[in-house]
Amino acid sequence: MNDHGPKADGARVLADLNALRAIGAYQSGVHRPTFSEPHLRSLQWLMDKLPEAMLAPEIDGIGNVFGVSAKHGPKLLAGSHLESQNFAGWLDGPLGVIYALEAARLINPDPGINGAVEVASWCDEEGHFGHFLGSRSYVGDVSEQEIDAARDRTDGRAMRDALQAAGLTGRPRKNAKSGGHIGYIEAHIEQGRTLEGSQICIGVVTSIVGIWQYQITVTGEQNHAGTTRMKDRKDAGLAAARLCVAIDDRFPACAGSRTVWTTGRLTFDPGAPSIVPGRADMLFQIRDDDIDLVGRLEALLGEIAAGISAASGCRVDVKRIRTGKPAMMDFKFQRAIAGAASIFADGKSLPMPSAAGHDAQVLASIMPAGMLFVPSIGGISHHWSENTSDADIVRGAEVFVEACRRLLSS
Repeated sequence: MNDHGPKADGARVLADLNALRAIGAYQSGVHRPTFSEPHLRSLQWLMDKLPEAMLAPEIDGIGNVFGVSAKHGPKLLAGSHLESQNFAGWLDGPLGVIYALEAARLINPDPGINGAVEVASWCDEEGHFGHFLGSRSYVGDVSEQEIDAARDRTDGRAMRDALQAAGLTGRPRKNAKSGGHIGYIEAHIEQGRTLEGSQICIGVVTSIVGIWQYQITVTGEQNHAGTTRMKDRKDAGLAAARLCVAIDDRFPACAGSRTVWTTGRLTFDPGAPSIVPGRADMLFQIRDDDIDLVGRLEALLGEIAAGISAASGCRVDVKRIRTGKPAMMDFKFQRAIAGAASIFADGKSLPMPSAAGHDAQVLASIMPAGMLFVPSIGGISHHWSENTSDADIVRGAEVFVEACRRLLSS
């Protein structure tokens, strides 16, 4: 297929993204946490824009916004999210929503295309109240009990209170209909340096990693830091520190080339300079797209913990608190993105896995899904300095629109 339909309007895409950037602006990025006033304003902004693409706006009971088409023919679902991490970047999420909006603007009025692009803005992809709550709700994976228990990780506000303040109490949560869409496509900044370092314009996502999270508790013996001799101590803080070092020493031999692991939090109790810590708590995470490999790393983690326990005299408990299944992206979607890149990106595309989690992995559990990346300057994301060049943003929009057209035309 060498022909293509109308190109994305780059100036319009950039104007839309900058309009969203002004909502909750912080430094050169945004501060737009889930259900904050700026987040709700961004959702209303999108709902006001959807009719431009022949889409009827809807918002459901968990804060997902949908643009629904009345056009006959197959429907392709596209989107991302509009909330941000705290004091973070302006493109993480909105890029995919605006690309979806632009594709709908161009494709939906076209009588030569049998079908339409529908737009989704998923709520709380960034996990202020949970993980992927909006997209997981859509696929039927969020219970009312989970919403009852959800609290904002920053200020402890109950999700039920946030929904009520947003005027969403009593609204039904929308669920996917079997066969309602031919699939889901999402665009995102890479949030890494692979594309920039390779001077490649488009990443064709092959898989999205799973995320496994662990609560590790080290229990020792709290005691006086001056009178307790070193040989008599059961120092939970020291044992936890040695556990971190042992993980970093031993994991590489078992890990894959793209495996990453992180100790995101380490706290000591009581946390005073004159007291030997009696307890240490760790939050630890592993990411990879190979379930079997993660299983081996989890077993190794348990082995390391047992060794530290024996050597330190402290009890080390490892509890898995999150299991994230990886998702494979549909080959037909990969082919459509690569084909579009051959026209609008001089063929400069690269098949690559996603090391970050995205709503696409949730949608992939019920329908074919695909994802494309554009470069991130310096690989920076989840920080207000996150950025992508205007040229790369526009090129990505052109590729995205053409990929959507190909998927509907086929």
